[in-house]
Amino acid sequence: MTADLRGARWRKSSFSADTGNCVEVASNLPGVLAVRDSKDPAGPALVVAPGAWSAFLNGVRSGRFEA
Repeated sequence: MTADLRGARWRKSSFSADTGNCVEVASNLPGVLAVRDSKDPAGPALVVAPGAWSAFLNGVRSGRFEA
């Protein structure tokens, strides 16, 4: 999926420390949600459908991905 990210408003969790080891999310884009590495803001972003992101977050919250 390709998206124009020029208007993206990136945010990160309020639980993030100032170490830069986190991801940033842009949810203000029409029809997509973008995720990027905060250490490389000019680098690539993962672009997904909002429903896919919600399903991923639900899986994380329910412990589905724990080792």
